[in-house]
Amino acid sequence: MSKNWLRAYELMAGPAGGEGFTTSDLKINFSLSKTEDETCNSISLSIWNLNKQHRAVLDKKDCVVKLRAGYVGDIKDIFTGYVVFAEGEPDGADYKTTLTIVDGRVECRDTQVSKTYSGTTSSKTVFDDIAADMGIPIKYGEDVKHIDLYAYSFVGDATASLDEVCDSAGLSWSIHDGTLVVKKKFGTINNTAYKLSSSTGLIGVPKKVRLSSENSVDNDQYGWQVTYFMNADIKISDFVYLDSKEVKGYFRVSELSMSGSSHDGDWTCTATLLEHSAFVAENAEAVGKLSKEEFAKSRVSNRYKDYNDYISGKSGHYNAADKSWVYD
Repeated sequence: MSKNWLRAYELMAGPAGGEGFTTSDLKINFSLSKTEDETCNSISLSIWNLNKQHRAVLDKKDCVVKLRAGYVGDIKDIFTGYVVFAEGEPDGADYKTTLTIVDGRVECRDTQVSKTYSGTTSSKTVFDDIAADMGIPIKYGEDVKHIDLYAYSFVGDATASLDEVCDSAGLSWSIHDGTLVVKKKFGTINNTAYKLSSSTGLIGVPKKVRLSSENSVDNDQYGWQVTYFMNADIKISDFVYLDSKEVKGYFRVSELSMSGSSHDGDWTCTATLLEHSAFVAENAEAVGKLSKEEFAKSRVSNRYKDYNDYISGKSGHYNAADKSWVYD
């Protein structure tokens, strides 16, 4: 764990296509949060003793800031966004600049679309076109299934079109670090799980959490809140295999925050990890935990004749030869 004391960062700032600056030795403090919601994520960042020229760059319209952080020899992107608030003030003998930076601010604010597709069009085509209009790359979850849209047309905010198509396809969208991400609702970006244990950075004891559903108790989500040394490889909506004395299992990163100072203390992450049906249902202990809707959408439904059999744990398979259900 010795590497977790060798903090390193790189901060780049400047308007798109214009002159900017890079720094990696001034003192910084930061606190960021990311969620799966269709909203813009943000970071609060303070930096000490920037010169007047660099402070002027931060005041330019739609100034972009990218923060890379980690440990010596292993720093990675943790946030990219636009400066929406900046203020400076003396701090003893130093000068402190405080910024609020929002991810996807310009793309969501300024992109209007006017689209008309004749005949049948894949939802992927619509998503790709919106991303192109926004001027940002797009990334799909590995288990995303696109649908056909008939004679689809839309005029208005790009975000409203994303909402409309995602609702039709059972998907969700968000912008993370300048990339449009489209995935299944309550799904993940990929099917690779990162192991989180005391040997890979887990700090302290996981705390059990429950997120209540507005619609039904049956749709409450369960999981754990964990804290670990900064690991920029673990992103929002990723799979994590939690390996601790209290719990072992696969979870989805539902909320993620990072905070720290370049000159004091540790750089840490706090994440809310929620159970994920695709993995939970494959665990014998999970029988009966999925709601009826989750069961119908999950891979585990192939192993049960119906939801009642799933609740009681009576698994089996379909025999195509005689068109009958055979219990294990």
